[in-house]
Amino acid sequence: MRLSPAPAPALSVSAPIGLPDASLPASLFPLLRLLGDGRVHSGEELARALGVSRASIHNLMQAAEAAGLTFHALPGKGYRLTAAYDWLDTEALARALAAGGADFHLDAHDQLASTNSHLMAQALTGAPHRTVCYCDHQYAGRGRRGRAWLSGLGGGITFSVLWRLEGGIGQASALSLAVGLAVARALEHERPLQLKWPNDILAGFRKLAGILVEIQGDALGPAWAVIGIGINQRMAESVREHIDQAVASLSEIDVALTRTEILARVLLQLDRTLTQFEATGFASLAGDWNARHAYHGRRVALHLPDGSRVEGEVAGVDAQGALRLRLAGGGESRFHAGELRMRPLYG
Repeated sequence: MRLSPAPAPALSVSAPIGLPDASLPASLFPLLRLLGDGRVHSGEELARALGVSRASIHNLMQAAEAAGLTFHALPGKGYRLTAAYDWLDTEALARALAAGGADFHLDAHDQLASTNSHLMAQALTGAPHRTVCYCDHQYAGRGRRGRAWLSGLGGGITFSVLWRLEGGIGQASALSLAVGLAVARALEHERPLQLKWPNDILAGFRKLAGILVEIQGDALGPAWAVIGIGINQRMAESVREHIDQAVASLSEIDVALTRTEILARVLLQLDRTLTQFEATGFASLAGDWNARHAYHGRRVALHLPDGSRVEGEVAGVDAQGALRLRLAGGGESRFHAGELRMRPLYG
């Protein structure tokens, strides 16, 4: 297992920092890791730990405030963040994956614009199968149909996995559904989570996690997929108010795990589920997926790429991951993901 430089150990307490998504000065991260325990640290202590002057600490604090971070400055004592912060811990993640028998190549970063974009570029230069790219702060994340993925620093887990497909692009059929099932299995606590075709994970019909799969390669030759996953762990109101749909977070469904533990759990389940998917296709997973389908048996409208729409009752997904829709006028049609949008109908 290959490791890039590891972040500092994760803490057991996590709180999101309500930032507008933007790049942070790289020099801030060593300071934030020192302050991430939520305790008071004097300027002298911080300067000594970072090997800089007290004036440099003052400048860093000003830069942090300009970036939207909230600190308490206590006269004569020092500084502290308003809440402890849960950093991703690469060493702990590697131990958890090794204990579970999963072989991934870990590529950790302080911040990236987009883990998918970064890993797409790395794939072109030979990054190995099962490379996992993750960061503590993603400031320009992408979702399906060009939408942004917002999380804020400390509000969730965003990562991407490179999955090489030696059988060609056709091997990726229903891949996003298999990934969604793996994420749901990994995050379920007291009751099953819901899946929205083709690739959203819901809790109480609110979006908990999303998936973006990007594929390149040949139809019959080597190809690869970059699987981007975003999970809401905790969400600041300042981030939530910029999201135009109902969302949920793990903290709201009583999943009390560190971000590192969540990432490890999802990767271990991806290892098991995608290994099965490669061996038997989606057919062996379809029943488990349908059992979690949020809109199974409900009336929905499918909005097609040409601007038209089709209404019907959802009859689940088939062995290839296509959505089965019983049409209002009789008969049944099947739809593959593409750029389709599904919306429930009421009344």
